[in-house]
Amino acid sequence: MSDITMIEAAARRLKGHARRTPLLSSPFLDDLAGRRVLVKAECLQHTGSFKFRGAWNALSALEPAGVIAFSSGNHAQGVALAARLKGIAAVIVMPADAPAIKIDNTRALGAEVVLYDRATEDRDAIGERLAAERGLTLVKPFDMAEVIAGQGTAGLEIAEQAAEEGVSAADVLVCCGGGGLTSGVALALEARAPGLRARPVEPEGFDDVTRSLATGQVQRNPRLSGSICDAIVTPQPGQLTWPIMARLCGPGLVVSEEQALKAMALAHDRLKIVLEPGGAVALAAALFAPDLPDTVIALATGGNVDRAMMARALSL
Repeated sequence: MSDITMIEAAARRLKGHARRTPLLSSPFLDDLAGRRVLVKAECLQHTGSFKFRGAWNALSALEPAGVIAFSSGNHAQGVALAARLKGIAAVIVMPADAPAIKIDNTRALGAEVVLYDRATEDRDAIGERLAAERGLTLVKPFDMAEVIAGQGTAGLEIAEQAAEEGVSAADVLVCCGGGGLTSGVALALEARAPGLRARPVEPEGFDDVTRSLATGQVQRNPRLSGSICDAIVTPQPGQLTWPIMARLCGPGLVVSEEQALKAMALAHDRLKIVLEPGGAVALAAALFAPDLPDTVIALATGGNVDRAMMARALSL
């Protein structure tokens, strides 16, 4: 089980390999939101998302001969780059409807890509079969202690950066799929900045974590595709991530696709960063959700967006 000791060990492994991403702000966004909005720009991490943190930590801790992962794209690229840097083989199982830029980038990083139908095939089963056939170590996208610990290093940085900004109390809004980043950040904040509270943010129609937190029981999404927020579309909270989120997280938040697109445009215009829809939902909540505290910190978790989707956001 991941804990602060594992997260601190991950931080040591990541030192000199991962970027310490900046905490950004804009008076224009503060005025729009009616609150102070700080943005942790993980879209500037290697491969364009926070996923490199968990991938590097898992590969460093486990030292596998070869790895396999399943991902719609961001975990795929994180694992592919980590494997390339370590000189080991990587096979990535990706949904056929993943953005072309994510599939192309994963291949360009040297990984073998195996495509599947998200609506009719079970990615877990495919990954486990290939792992057994080829003797590969499975690196899960969120439900794995080493991955959670790696993602939690972003929470350590937030704790430090918030203190530098004089912030001791805030909601930390996290784009949430299966909960690897959310639970890792929550654990880090519990230990290093107890006045900061992690809250998951999800797109409409794929709000399993929000519903799970509201009911106290794991809820499953009725469908597994059909959102522009592909990076955070997962069936349900993970077995490892759910208990952590249930214990530490505040209520979940849900945003519309239009709000995510507007947040992408505002991030481009006011912060000069590029976000994908799934990486913008936390910022969307920070800007548009009611009943938030005077200060919020939003994780901008990924920027792997194709030109057509970015143009759609900028046209609003």
